[in-house]
Amino acid sequence: MAEAAKLVGTIANAEPAIPGLVWAFRLHGDGGAEALPIDQPIEFSHDGRLWLHFNLTDARARPWIASSQLPPLARELLLSNDTFQQLHVIDHCVYGVFSDLVREIDTATEETAFLRFAMTEHLLISGRHQALCSADATRRVLEGGYRVDNVAHLLEKIVDEVADTLDRMADKLGQEIDDIEERILADDAKPEMRRNLGRLRRTCVRLHRQLTGLRVLFHRLDQKNTDHLSPALRIHAGKLAQRLDGLDHDIVELRERSRLLEEELRFKNEEESNRHLHTLSIVTSLLLPPTLITGIFGMNTKGLPLTEVETGFLWAAVLMASSVAAAYLFMRRTGIFK
Repeated sequence: MAEAAKLVGTIANAEPAIPGLVWAFRLHGDGGAEALPIDQPIEFSHDGRLWLHFNLTDARARPWIASSQLPPLARELLLSNDTFQQLHVIDHCVYGVFSDLVREIDTATEETAFLRFAMTEHLLISGRHQALCSADATRRVLEGGYRVDNVAHLLEKIVDEVADTLDRMADKLGQEIDDIEERILADDAKPEMRRNLGRLRRTCVRLHRQLTGLRVLFHRLDQKNTDHLSPALRIHAGKLAQRLDGLDHDIVELRERSRLLEEELRFKNEEESNRHLHTLSIVTSLLLPPTLITGIFGMNTKGLPLTEVETGFLWAAVLMASSVAAAYLFMRRTGIFK
């Protein structure tokens, strides 16, 4: 409590309007969240806890974070450019980096970016370089009346929103894979389907990589002894890890389905190519005998048959047609047309 009071007291001396804020919330004792104006002073000594979310591309935010009384390692991580997921627990502070999907104006993209955070009993500071789905979704549910008991519960909600975003993305990928599978089974394969399957498979691989890193963090945290932390900082890591495990299993299944469909589509393309080659071979075989006859009659030598016969051309044509019929019957008899 002394450390938390020191942190609140130090931050209270900051600039009246905190630079680089995207939004700010005060979490009251009853669990309700109050949105605070970011262009006005924020009172840190007020009852309740704070969530401050920063745009880390704003150069004005970095000096403010660097001068706060967060532990040095937490400040360094907030201001770093680390691109791997991590979660650290020290006395009176939990900090780390989570991967999330980048948000466009109204939807999630397949691009990933990172949410950095550090939390004490009374303060959660988070930051990002690009707009992220989880933070924005958490803001919306807080504005809609969602209640959180403490900062750890708020962080759990952010991770839940990460999982929800990935779950919706998995549903979207699954629907696209289902549509492609239906078309393959209906023998309606198109060249672009293979490219689409490749894109879907790459997306599944990226999501699996993201989920693997995140679930490992919470499995490790669940195995750690966090009894020295105050209840306000204890994250239900086992519950989060269990949900991420199930979601990762779904993503892996989608990845395997896309791989199998890619192989099936390749086999169908090869089978179609073989049919075309088979047809071309038959046509070539049927045309070989008349080509031979035409070549014989085209020789400039004496003694060629039918040269003195008025209907010689007709006899030659009949001979060529007969050779095609004979070749056809031969291939039919030997089973080439089967």
